[in-house]
Amino acid sequence: MTSSVSSRRDARRNHERLLREARQLFAERGIDAPLDELAARAGVGAGTVYRHFPNRDALVREIYDSAVAELHDFAPEILGAETGWRSVELYVERLGAWVADSPYLPAVMRRVAELDPTHRPGADFEPLVDGLVARAQAEGALRADVTAVDLGILVDMLGSLGQYGGEYLPFWRRQLTIVLDGLRARPGTTPMPVPGQAFAAFHDMSHAKGPRPAPR
Repeated sequence: MTSSVSSRRDARRNHERLLREARQLFAERGIDAPLDELAARAGVGAGTVYRHFPNRDALVREIYDSAVAELHDFAPEILGAETGWRSVELYVERLGAWVADSPYLPAVMRRVAELDPTHRPGADFEPLVDGLVARAQAEGALRADVTAVDLGILVDMLGSLGQYGGEYLPFWRRQLTIVLDGLRARPGTTPMPVPGQAFAAFHDMSHAKGPRPAPR
C-alpha cells in the first residue's frame, strides 16, 4: 500500500469519525457547541477539524446533506412494500424512529435554511409521499382526507419523543400504534376541521428559524 493511499484512507476515517462525533455532540449540546470539543472527542487536533470542515457552517451543511441521503436510503423499502398501507406504516415508523434518534436535526435544518434558503432537497420527496398516500387511499386502507403533509407532521410528532432521551425510546411504539390506528380508513371517523397545508409551505415551515405567528 502506498503512503498516498494510506493517507486518503486515514482522511476518510477521520472525516467519518468527525461526522459521527459531531452528531453526538450536537445532540447533547446544540449545533453551536465548541469545535475544540469535537476535536477532543474524535481524538484529532483542531487543525484536522478545519481541514475537513473549514467552518461550522460547512459541517452543519454536510450533516444536513447526509441526513437527506439517509432519507433516500429509506425509499426502496418504503415504496416497495407489498401494499400501500404497509408503505404508510413503514414511512411513519422508520422516519419517526430516525428523527427521535437524531435530536439535532431540527436545529440543523433551521441553520441550513438560514445559510441557503434556495437549498430545498426535501422537496424531491413530495411526489414520492403523494404516491404512497394515493396508493393506500385507493386500497381503501388510509382515510381519504389524509395528505402527505399530515404524515410529515406525524413523523415530527413521533420524532419529538427523542427529547426524553434513550430512556423513553423503548416505549415510543405505544404512540406509533395510536397514530397508525388514527390513520386507518373506517366508518365514523371525525372529519378534518380544515384543509391540509400545502407541501411547499410545510417544507419552508419545518426549515424556518423559529415559530411563525399565526395568521390574523
